[in-house]
Amino acid sequence: MTPIIDFRSPDFLRRHILHTMSFYEGRSRDPSGGFYHFFNDDGTVCDRETRHLVGSARFAINHAMAARHFGRPEWREATRHGLRFLRDAHRDADTGGYAWRIRWHGAGGNYGERDVLDASNHCHGLALVLLAHAHALMAGIDDARLGLHETFGLMEQHFWEPAHGLYADEASADWKLAPYRGQSANLHACEAMLAAFEATGEARFLDRAQTLARSVTQRLAGLAQGLVWEHYRLDWSIDRDDHGDGTRPRCFQTGHHATWAKLLLVLDRHRASDWLLPRARELFAAATQHGWDAKHGGLFRGFGPDPAVVDHDKHASVQAEALGAAACLAVRTGEGGYWDWYDRVWEHSWTHFVDHEHGAWYRILSHDNRRPGDEKRAAGKTDADTMGACYEVLRALEG
Repeated sequence: MTPIIDFRSPDFLRRHILHTMSFYEGRSRDPSGGFYHFFNDDGTVCDRETRHLVGSARFAINHAMAARHFGRPEWREATRHGLRFLRDAHRDADTGGYAWRIRWHGAGGNYGERDVLDASNHCHGLALVLLAHAHALMAGIDDARLGLHETFGLMEQHFWEPAHGLYADEASADWKLAPYRGQSANLHACEAMLAAFEATGEARFLDRAQTLARSVTQRLAGLAQGLVWEHYRLDWSIDRDDHGDGTRPRCFQTGHHATWAKLLLVLDRHRASDWLLPRARELFAAATQHGWDAKHGGLFRGFGPDPAVVDHDKHASVQAEALGAAACLAVRTGEGGYWDWYDRVWEHSWTHFVDHEHGAWYRILSHDNRRPGDEKRAAGKTDADTMGACYEVLRALEG
């Protein structure tokens, strides 16, 4: 008989973080700079050169959070290794921008060299660079403070649109803004601002997080029946057109609704306001009501305005964000129904997503929980979401 697992146990959560970190230990770090991003299920590195800004930042974040919570000096040193790669490999010393994608050539025992594959600047990427420096600072790396403030300054100078209370999304290498606007960059920016406030105590970061939360979950959501649409035009009107590139799905993202629910409650811890909890409840309810697969379990990636499911894949990040949001709501409200959701999502994830043999989570499953291949990690995916959910649950339980 399979033993019952207490998914709410702090000991379980810490052991799961360590089990996930073990997948990357001894194989992810590139001595010539940064970390490898692409892994098969068994941990084999399947691409040693391609580096994505999101992945490079998240490796630094993962090691900073682990260093902070478990105190291992080698993880603090790995954080420094990750921050150095962000600055020396992704950053353009002339413009201050961060290349979205590069090819990295190792050089034996020496630091490597880069070819820039995509020099465009993305607010999403800068938000994660800011988040990496915030977590590094909280892990005791004092010189991360300079990078934190520098990155915030870049976001303010090149992406901030004060008339809308939102950040623009993308710019060329020389900082010419593209017309596309998106909420996802602002979600990641809000998360980064909350972490920057926690790292520095500076109220301006909390002010910015509050502005972003209001702009997205109240004003923009008011354009879409209270839900958070992903894509917008230059004037921040909703864009529901299919542009055919496949990179920006035209649907509501289940995971982003759960993430916003969680971020609103983190904001509420620092600056309570009577609208935050009700809005968090509504967004989490939308994610679970429209995204849950009653037949096979797990949360689908996206649903449409009708609100039928339109993206039937199941992503590890979506399950992870739901775990964090459910725990935060359960602790904040004292209502057992949120713990029921937490346990339900964990049971499905434990059965289908977690690789109990090699460690880490499978990245994507089909609607009936089959793996589409043996690639466990691709560009930008580092288990930051899954381990981040565990840390968030620990903080909620201990707070």
